[in-house]
Amino acid sequence: MKKFLFIVLALAAMIVPCVQAEITYSKDIAPIIQRECQSCHRQGEVAPFALTDYQDAKAWATEIAEYTKARLMPPWKPAKGFGHFKNERRLSEKEIQMLTDWAEAGAPAGDLSKTPPNPKFHNGWKLGDPDHIVEMPVEYEIEPEGEDEYRHFIIPTNFDTDMFVQAVDVQPGNRKTVHHVILYLDTKGQGRERAAKDPKPGYVTEGTGPGIDIAGSLGGWAPGLQPYVLPEGVGYLLPKGADIVMQVHYYRTGHTEHDQSRVALYFNKTEKTAPLQIDSAINSEFKIPAGEKKFAVQASRRVKKDAYLLATMPHMHLLGRDMQIIATPPTGDPIELIWIQDWDFNWQDIYYYRKPIFLPAGTNVSLVAHFDNSASNPANPHNPPVPVGWGDKTTDEMCIGFLYMVDAGEYQPVE
Repeated sequence: MKKFLFIVLALAAMIVPCVQAEITYSKDIAPIIQRECQSCHRQGEVAPFALTDYQDAKAWATEIAEYTKARLMPPWKPAKGFGHFKNERRLSEKEIQMLTDWAEAGAPAGDLSKTPPNPKFHNGWKLGDPDHIVEMPVEYEIEPEGEDEYRHFIIPTNFDTDMFVQAVDVQPGNRKTVHHVILYLDTKGQGRERAAKDPKPGYVTEGTGPGIDIAGSLGGWAPGLQPYVLPEGVGYLLPKGADIVMQVHYYRTGHTEHDQSRVALYFNKTEKTAPLQIDSAINSEFKIPAGEKKFAVQASRRVKKDAYLLATMPHMHLLGRDMQIIATPPTGDPIELIWIQDWDFNWQDIYYYRKPIFLPAGTNVSLVAHFDNSASNPANPHNPPVPVGWGDKTTDEMCIGFLYMVDAGEYQPVE
């Protein structure tokens, strides 16, 4: 009898549903949104709506669930397992399921008095008060219609010695019309010469390049790109007396727009600083046939001196679909650096590694990229498709794997 009763109780326990704790905004969802979403989804940032309180999150609960399940948000392009990066924006499967279950349950609030406080963001510069601020010399007017414009503004620095810049933060003056900003360095005065011949402020080019010989770069800004502080002892070299040539890519919005973008510079404080070197594996000799859905382009770069790789930045235009970059040392196994499997021209970033990667002299850095020049590619700017090769215009193509390195003889990472 006791044995029978034990069996009955055991069976009953098996069929009694397990009672799960309710998933609520205050306890479960707010910490995820605060950690992964609010850097962009807040007032004045690049995202189209805020997610800074319960009402915001509830209004977008369905979309949050759909976009995170499809791994479109948070935006993080590198494939898992190809490189280990700082500031990775990934959700676990458990977190994604939690967001889905919460939305399907009607987005319960929970005890809102127990919601963790939102992270504190700087009002203005993300990295705090800068050492120096530069900005466009005048406010620029963008006409309502026409093709995109690549306008270059000349900003003298007037420093009487070489400077090293550890971090850069760009503030677009008008996010409705500014697509991206790139900061070139000019030590020959060529930018000034071109600007003197242009009736408008600065000068314009027909494509994405600055149209001059440059002495380097201070990085830039694009949607999604967050300012990054280089490691202690590494900096962008800003040569004495150099002009910053600020390239601003403007959209046309159908309305007259105005912009006066500016830049914060944070200087290195270390006694000795190694200059950051921006190299690349690049292929400019290709032609993508019209109608080709998966056209492969390869490129490579051999490392001449021992170096540490700090970051990579894949770059293509609208026809790009994926890019994989691998480093092959003279001895040892290949190193998988990065793989962007679902390229998006409107969401590009510089991907910094958790630990610098040592690349001995003779290492071959190679990439393979694929392009879709078919009519079925919704991003294809050509209808019907036409053969597309290298060029500065957005409707042309590029194939570059930028490599952010520092000479191993000048810099040793801190463990």
